[in-house]
Amino acid sequence: MAQKMLMKGNEALAEAAIKAGCIHFFGYPITPQNEIAAYMSKRLPEVEGGVYLQAESEIASINMVMGAAASGVRAMTSSSSPGISLMTEGISYLAGCDLPCLIVNVQRAGPGLGGIQPAQTDYWQATRGAGHGGSRIFVLAPSSIQEMTDLVFDGFELSEKYRIPAMILSDGLLGQMMEPFSFPERDALETDKPWALTGHSNERSHNIINSLYLEASDLEKKNLERLERYREIERSEPRMASYLMEDAQIALVAYGAGARVAGSAVDLAREKGIKAGLMRPITLWPFPSQLIADYAKRGLKGILTVEMSSGQMVEDVRLAVGGQLPVAFFGRTGGIVPTPDEIAGEIDKMAEGIE
Repeated sequence: MAQKMLMKGNEALAEAAIKAGCIHFFGYPITPQNEIAAYMSKRLPEVEGGVYLQAESEIASINMVMGAAASGVRAMTSSSSPGISLMTEGISYLAGCDLPCLIVNVQRAGPGLGGIQPAQTDYWQATRGAGHGGSRIFVLAPSSIQEMTDLVFDGFELSEKYRIPAMILSDGLLGQMMEPFSFPERDALETDKPWALTGHSNERSHNIINSLYLEASDLEKKNLERLERYREIERSEPRMASYLMEDAQIALVAYGAGARVAGSAVDLAREKGIKAGLMRPITLWPFPSQLIADYAKRGLKGILTVEMSSGQMVEDVRLAVGGQLPVAFFGRTGGIVPTPDEIAGEIDKMAEGIE
């Protein structure tokens, strides 16, 4: 049995990345993710081949990640909302070059500088590509420190399998809290990356990593190949957890730290005799649309989407159910975390409306 540990979320994430084989980290300070970079600055020099570099900006950070990823090593960066905005061009270049990496966004609340309190206001930015050109990235949403460490390993593995960037979408609550967890045990790191720029010694053809195609037909061919990869991801990789959904008539949909509160609200509703349940997307892209649609066909009378925002994921939930049942929304924004009682009150209103 794996040994349980107690660490702050941001630091557990950083150590998980090292245990997953990440040896290159490039970043720039911004709260509430600073502990990730600070931890990496201490630990990576102790790792064989480890490189930590504080770049001059977030723009420089993501481009350093691209260079490291092109050489076939596991590389990552972390930032918070405005910093991720600065990285989006580089993320698109990574996608355009078919390069794997891990990006961590410990979200802030609101546009501009916003605030450092817990929030989920970057859902649109993350799931709509996080860059130009119609590219996609994996978006993984942990709701506990245990799951966060697991998803760090999964993020690297999925990113390398499909050769697209992966993002962990965290927030100030998950990043700063402490709870028991254990690091996952995985197979040995796959080192065979025939596409990487590692030198060829005249034993193979040259590898070229590039996102510029001057011939429209060549670019279309590449875009269609990439699109087929995205479709395979949408078919094969959606993940969702469920809680008390077997007989649920009202389902909450929530992710990340917000899902922890939503689960408590489900318990309160059950105490009142309301058959409530929870669907928790783990992959925000690919979004588990079919999994939600399947539950919608099993006797649900309504869905309540709960977010720490003014409403972003709710659009994907509505698309998933296709107008077959009502989808309501409840959220708090500005860094305010909704309470179980507040959410339970919204469940009561929905229950009264569908009786």
